[in-house]
Amino acid sequence: MRKKALIFDMDGVIIDSEGIHLRALYEFLRSLKPELRLEELYQVVGRSREDVWSRIQRAVETDLPWEELHRIYKEEWTPVHPKELDYRSIYRPETGEMLARARAAGLRTAVASSTKYEVVMEVMREVGIDSQLDLVMSGEFFARSKPDPAIYLKTCEMLSVSPADCLVIEDSTVGIRAAHDAGAEVAALIDDRYGFDRRLADHEISRISELWQYL
Repeated sequence: MRKKALIFDMDGVIIDSEGIHLRALYEFLRSLKPELRLEELYQVVGRSREDVWSRIQRAVETDLPWEELHRIYKEEWTPVHPKELDYRSIYRPETGEMLARARAAGLRTAVASSTKYEVVMEVMREVGIDSQLDLVMSGEFFARSKPDPAIYLKTCEMLSVSPADCLVIEDSTVGIRAAHDAGAEVAALIDDRYGFDRRLADHEISRISELWQYL
């Protein structure tokens, strides 16, 4: 094996969740700015909560603090417009197969996601891959999340491997940049729905099973 560790992003990679989150956000934000276009929200994909809502605050041109916008969405709008998420229905089962294969070959395995830690763990347990991971890292542990490379640098440190010995699978522009700037090798899962820039990726793949050739 060329690599010592395999690191997955979660949203858009392990689970195909980006569209669901964007649609829910779009419905909410159009109540504040009816002329808002869905494409204007593509910039928030893969970012941390503060980064997402700070950008949204600017997009809808409101004087409300981003924290208040987020509170309204979670506590007032969402309960009235519930979005039931069955993580297993949007799970890519090739993830578990690849993790099992990587661990059998002696690689360390991890997830590094901008999403809150408790949510990441809920997803990992529900889709049944929590026991196949050596580490789960969340962007909420860092002052700056993706595209800052800190989350990947720390993940590599916790796995006791150098970034150059890691293969990261990402989908979003900010995630690819974070992994690239950390010094890891990056495989980008192709998703042309949201205008992601994959130019910094070392490889482009259509299916998670294609990762094996780069390990």
